[in-house]
Amino acid sequence: MAFRRVLIVTLFAAAAAACGSSSSSPSSTTPPPTSTGGSATVSIPTNARNLGAAGFGTNPLIVSTGTTVTWVNNDTIPHDSIADGGQWSSPVLSPGQSFQFRFASAGTFTYKCTLHAGMVGTVTVQ
Repeated sequence: MAFRRVLIVTLFAAAAAACGSSSSSPSSTTPPPTSTGGSATVSIPTNARNLGAAGFGTNPLIVSTGTTVTWVNNDTIPHDSIADGGQWSSPVLSPGQSFQFRFASAGTFTYKCTLHAGMVGTVTVQ
């Protein structure tokens, strides 16, 4: 009888844990995409200037040390990517152009498009 009670309690606990872990409630947060290799891309979408922080696509972008990030201008107008701390400064990117920067050290790096005040982004390097 004691074995049966332990088995029932164990099964009940396992079922409760499984139900709790598969919850897809709107309040659960999904971590931002993470680069697992040596490269990652920030795709600047069409109409980016009107998207604010979403104008740089994946934001924040989380990558590992040594990752090369490529900013690709998929919009119909020019943009740039300028680090707030001076770590990088892309030229003005016409539609279809790209810019790369290799993150050699860990840290959190904020940046912006100097042509469109609301476009801001963050790269976190771990």
